[in-house]
Amino acid sequence: MAAQIIDGTVIAERLRAEIAQEAARYAAQAGHPPGLGVVLVGDNPASASYVRMKRRACERAGLHSVGHLLPATATQAEVEAAVNDLNDTPAIHGILVQLPLPDHIDEETILRLVSLDKDVDGFHPINIGALAMKGRDPLFTPATPTGVMVMLREIEAPLTGANAVVVGRSNIVGLPVALMLLKANATVTIVHSRTRDLAAVIRGGDIVIAAIGRPEFIRGAWLKPGAVVIDVGTNKIDDPASERGYRYVGDVAFEEALPVVSAISKVPGGVGPLTITMLLDNTLKAAWRTLESR
Repeated sequence: MAAQIIDGTVIAERLRAEIAQEAARYAAQAGHPPGLGVVLVGDNPASASYVRMKRRACERAGLHSVGHLLPATATQAEVEAAVNDLNDTPAIHGILVQLPLPDHIDEETILRLVSLDKDVDGFHPINIGALAMKGRDPLFTPATPTGVMVMLREIEAPLTGANAVVVGRSNIVGLPVALMLLKANATVTIVHSRTRDLAAVIRGGDIVIAAIGRPEFIRGAWLKPGAVVIDVGTNKIDDPASERGYRYVGDVAFEEALPVVSAISKVPGGVGPLTITMLLDNTLKAAWRTLESR
């Protein structure tokens, strides 16, 4: 049987239509739309492009967005001031600090500064701490890992008791998605650059989450027959045959994986559209929570 290819764009479009309806209902009741504030420091092209995509997605879904776009030379005090301005703006319900920040900025301090009620990226230490604790739930979960979990639910992947292997241990994807899988009653293994016999560990995964940021690193032979693979990686590689001279691939060798796995996400068009969708959803939840607490 051919592998099911999970199309994140199709899932995201359906969810964004639902978000747009709910945002309109919120605006009618509150008198203004839900609002997202973005802080971008520096001129990293990938980060700037991603922020533009997020703000366009906001507008299309009926959310208001504002941006604090700061130069790479911005001081710690200037970045803190941008976050505080958004904290103090009632019409802003969610705050996104685009990571990574320049090396001279204390990232931990900035993330702690985001109001817990507006932490729609789910990176506040209290939200991450609640995610890590049994019996506790964070106000928000990080957007990309949440998108991964949505994909798994869409295909009704059995999580309880499954062996889930997360490839990568970043604060943005690897660690939080491992915690979310654990909460879903999977047995979770995190592998990374220091893991011994990495291929053998991956081969034991009923579910594999690839988030290592290395193009086509995971080979088809490393995957268990029938495994479900969610490929978070988006890597730009040279391709002289392409009109643009390059193309994007995931962390998994897609063509090698197809004959082996039962399901695999697309790259591009997989987790990426759902990441932005989950950010919109978190912002909408934050807006309703603020309105209902009045």
